[in-house]
Amino acid sequence: MNNSELKKRMQINNLSKFACPYEKGIRLKPDEEDFRPTFYRDIDRIIYTLAYTRYLDKTQVFTHAANDHLCRRMTHVQFVSKIARTIGRALNLNEDLIEAASLGHDLGHTPFGHVGESILNELSLKHHEGYFNHNIQSVRILMNIENYGQGANITIPVLDAIMCHNGELPLGEYHPTSKSKEDFLAEYEKSYYDKEELSLLKPMTLEGCVVRISDMIAYLGKDIEDAIRLNLIKLEDIPKEIKEVLGTSNKEIVNTLINDVINNSLDQDYIKLSDKIYNAIVRLKKFNYDNIYVKAYSKEELEQLKVMFTKLFAKYLNDLETKNKDSVIYNGYLNQMSKEYQKNTNERIVIDYIAGMTDDYMLREYAKIK
Repeated sequence: MNNSELKKRMQINNLSKFACPYEKGIRLKPDEEDFRPTFYRDIDRIIYTLAYTRYLDKTQVFTHAANDHLCRRMTHVQFVSKIARTIGRALNLNEDLIEAASLGHDLGHTPFGHVGESILNELSLKHHEGYFNHNIQSVRILMNIENYGQGANITIPVLDAIMCHNGELPLGEYHPTSKSKEDFLAEYEKSYYDKEELSLLKPMTLEGCVVRISDMIAYLGKDIEDAIRLNLIKLEDIPKEIKEVLGTSNKEIVNTLINDVINNSLDQDYIKLSDKIYNAIVRLKKFNYDNIYVKAYSKEELEQLKVMFTKLFAKYLNDLETKNKDSVIYNGYLNQMSKEYQKNTNERIVIDYIAGMTDDYMLREYAKIK
């Protein structure tokens, strides 16, 4: 059996008319294909990236707590993948595209979660490199950083779903918008200098819409579960009207949301939540923010993280400017990168390096210069 025949056997054949077909899996650069369908091959390329391996030691919400049962970035992306594939299978969408985007959606997350992202954004703006957003960095990793600066050559629908995945911005309905390769690249570039661009991004595929809503489903109940485990909140603290609609455990919340999405999106060209469920989600997100996220770090810890990011940034930038070839940014990173990648500004190289760090690696590096 030749590669073409094998590829057809491996493709999902009962796709909805609203699903993204495999033939739309075009890449930014020509590539020799093998027996694997396009999006299926993207899954392989993503899970073998160095950035995927680093998920293992990156914060989801809580960092310093000595509890092995807390969600980390690695488990979060697996939750997103499973939830999104469950919805995708029920709607006869392209599960390969969904899985690839789900597993790659947080590759660009900094150490120490959204706190680290916020600090690196301030540093990026200060050094005239534009806004830093983890979803955009995820795309940059796959286009320009992996494979020692050559990129992983992932298909545009997967890159687009990753770019547009922002689960922090809930909607009642998710409508895909048609895009060309040029449209995708223009949105990507614009996100660095247009603050509003992030809130306007919409996926080009229905699969991308599923990944976006699944990101939110994956963390809403799990963050509550972790907060209860750390005695930050109690179950009875959650407003009764929210629990009556969504449930009282992560299992119930996930099940409620998945069923609602499927029932309101079957045979439609959009992904939709019922008004009742959407309103409960908005209230729950506010509860989580007020009672969990703002309490995940003390003021002292936040200040210490800011000092750590700032001093490491200054140290690495100075090493590049003075060509200190003994620095770890050369030996552990830049020396292995392609000549094309090395044309980036020193500031952008430092941003890429710090964004790619795990929590423990950053702590170790900071201890060396402290």
